[in-house]
This record gives sequence, structure tokens and C-alpha cells, in this order.
Amino acid sequence: MSRARRFVEGFVGTRRRLFVLVIIVGAGGALLGAGYVAAMHGLERLLWPTHWSLVTHLVILVAVGAAVGLLTKFLGSPGDVELLVNNIHLLGGPEDIRDLRSLIPVSLLCIAAGGGMGPEAPLVQTTGSWGAWFSMRLKLSREDMRILTITGMAAGFTVLFGAPLGSAIFALEILHRRGLQYYEALLPAVVGGLVGYAVYATLTRAGLAPIWHFPPHPASLRPIDLVWAAACGVAGAAVAASFTYVAALLRAVFRPIPPGLRPVLGGLALGGLAFWSPYALTFGEAQINHVAITRAATLFFGGAALAKFAGTSVTLSSGWRGGFIIPMFFMGVALGRFGHAIFPSADIVVLMACLMAANNVGVTKTALGSTLIVTEMAGIQLLPTTLLAAVIALLLTSQVGLIHTQQERESAFGTRPSDTNHG
Repeated sequence: MSRARRFVEGFVGTRRRLFVLVIIVGAGGALLGAGYVAAMHGLERLLWPTHWSLVTHLVILVAVGAAVGLLTKFLGSPGDVELLVNNIHLLGGPEDIRDLRSLIPVSLLCIAAGGGMGPEAPLVQTTGSWGAWFSMRLKLSREDMRILTITGMAAGFTVLFGAPLGSAIFALEILHRRGLQYYEALLPAVVGGLVGYAVYATLTRAGLAPIWHFPPHPASLRPIDLVWAAACGVAGAAVAASFTYVAALLRAVFRPIPPGLRPVLGGLALGGLAFWSPYALTFGEAQINHVAITRAATLFFGGAALAKFAGTSVTLSSGWRGGFIIPMFFMGVALGRFGHAIFPSADIVVLMACLMAANNVGVTKTALGSTLIVTEMAGIQLLPTTLLAAVIALLLTSQVGLIHTQQERESAFGTRPSDTNHG
């Protein structure tokens, strides 16, 4: 037994030991997340698309692509969420944290330069790896390591989304395709998320106000809103399936190209897309409020969604690093505005919230987490309709997956992990 483990058990006793470790991991995850976000914002002041002309920023994107290729060559693969999910199932968490040497600088450059994906995946890989590393230092069991890895992930999501409950459930659901199955990690993840939120809010003085500001909507839902929610679930499933297949196609296109050259060509493609629409660049968080309330022609909103779809697909397929959760939310907002322009009798906020959740659920299979995050971040009371859209999208995309290592836990429903580990 290591000295560190003897100290912890001697101080709090074995029954309360895991609770204390959850608090430590949650607080540490928040500190790591705060540092990551601060570094991202610092780089954004230098590289963000709005600071430069289109031509100059095209050069920056190509240069960042070259830097990504070099960093990956000399520091190793940055890993990805698929590998993290697989390690959680098999080992309880990542075997080591060497991937972070490459992941952190590469992802910061990609996001700050305006790549079409956001910080959610790199951030949760970092905080999840922190939970696993801490577990290994204490020589914990695989089950306890899994709990602390998930707790770290929940803290990372909370730093980004500011929604502790939704973030905790999201961290649990993203491991599977059919809902939350590591139920024993639910309360630790919630505690870790709350601790992480408290630490992050203290450091940044972040308030409890919603992050996104949608137009006013009626206090009560109408029966017709459930119909619109179901339609949004179908539409979101179609968007998610299209995104999955387009990403797979673009990966096949980039595959014959030498790995060091792929990010360079990706930067060139992103710069070219920016000449078409500014919405092809960045992960969309700062653009959501503008699209949610601006007045524009119908085609403007459809074009914004299509541009984000294209930019995120290129980013994902060309070796740039980031996450696609917030881009999916952006597409939901833009498509909600597009749908409302065509069907003005529909509640605009219902459409936006339902499509945000449905788009993301179709890719990540996180029906409860996505619903809670959308409603918490937007400060809206539309849980029934948003949840309905999310569940429909989950059902319609159960056989379409971008995170191929999502699987059922061993012995769940009488199946083996390999039974559902397919794309």
C-alpha cells in the first residue's frame, strides 16, 4: 500500500475515503479546466478570426495546421475521446497521461485559431485523465478508478457548460449508446461537478445567470409543441446522421495524405470556407446569442447552419483537435430560426432548444445530459419538449455512431461489450 493511500485511509477511514477523493478530483479538475480556458482565451487574443483580414487569417490557419503536424510528430498522438471511452470500459481510465503533452498545445492552437470545433473534448480528456492519474497514484481498483475518471470528466464539462447536473449525467451517458449504465458513479459525478463548479465560479467570479439568451417564450407549453418537438427529434437525427457520414467520407479523403500534411490542408480548407461564411469558423459559442436574436432572411439561418456543418466536418476530419458538442448546439439554434421562418406559428424557442438537443444526442447518445445542459445553459423551462426531441433522436440514430468505442457495460442486459461495439 502506498504512503499516499495509507494517509488518506488513516485520515478519513475507508468508508468515506472515496467521497474525499471525489472532492479532490472535482476541485483539481476545475483548476485544470480554469487553466485550460484561460490559456485558450489568451491565444484567442492573438489568433481569433475577427482580429484579422480573411487573407491574413488564411495564412494563420495554414501556419497553425503546420504547427499541429509538427507537434503531433514530435510529441506523439493527442489521443481522442474514443480512446478515453474505450479505456474507461476496459481499464477504468487512461493508462497514462502522455497524450496530454500533445493534446493540450495542439487543441489550444486549433480552437484559438478559429477551427470549427470547441474545447469540450480536449478539456474532458484532460480532466478525465487527471482523475485516472490520481487513482493510479493511490493504486485504486479498476472500479474506483472508473468512478474518479468519470468524476474528472464531469468537472471538466461543468467548467465549460456551467451546468453541474447535466454535465455529470452527460459524462456518464457518453460512454454508452443506450443510456447511463455506470449508475454507481452518478452521485460521485454530481458531487465532483458541484465541487468543480464551485471552484471554477470562485476563480472566475462566474455567476449563475444563463449563458445563452433566447427570445421570450410562453410560460406554458401547448399540445402542439409536443408535435414540433417530435419533428425536431426526427430532423436532429437526420442532421446527426449526415454529420457522421460526411465526417467518415472526409476522413477517407484525408487518409491517403501524409499525417503531417493533413492539418495544413485542413487549415487551407477552413480558410477557404471563411470566404463563403464567417460561421464556418470557430466552435460557435460566441455566435449562438447573435443567431438566436438577430433578424435576418430565412436563407441566412440555413446558410449559417450549413457553414458550421462544413467547417466542423473539415476540422474533425483533417487532424485538428476539438469537440463537436457546441457546434451541434449552434446548428440547432440556426436551424430552429430557419424552421420558425418557414413555420411562424411554431414556438421559436421550442424549435431551437429541441434541435440543439436532438442534433447533439444523435451524435453523442446523451439524451438526458444534453437536455439538461441545453435547458440549464439557456435558462429555459422547456424540459418536456426538449427531452422528447432528444429521446426520438436517440432512438432514430441508435445504429449510427461517431464515437465507435461507446458500448454497454459488461453483463448489462445479458450482453458482452463486443455485442454493441460497432459503428
